[in-house]
Amino acid sequence: MKKNYKEAIFECYRRLYKEATPSADFDKLYNEAEINDIGQRVINFQDYVLNMDRQDEIIKAVMSEFKIPKRHQSDFLFAIALGCSPKYD
Repeated sequence: MKKNYKEAIFECYRRLYKEATPSADFDKLYNEAEINDIGQRVINFQDYVLNMDRQDEIIKAVMSEFKIPKRHQSDFLFAIALGCSPKYD
């Protein structure tokens, strides 16, 4: 994954968790997360809720700011949705 995409994904999660209920610092969650048997960080995203429309707005804003090409936007959306984004309300 290109460095720009990783930065964009982390920025997206920062914004999503900042606006979630309860609000959280994603960097802190990430750095303090347990690491499972296969080396993945485990963040309990089910504890955080954010309106689906607001999540979409944030994701689109980040894709625009990081100039994610249209041909890669669906991959970016899937990465966020299948990663550890807050659950929808």
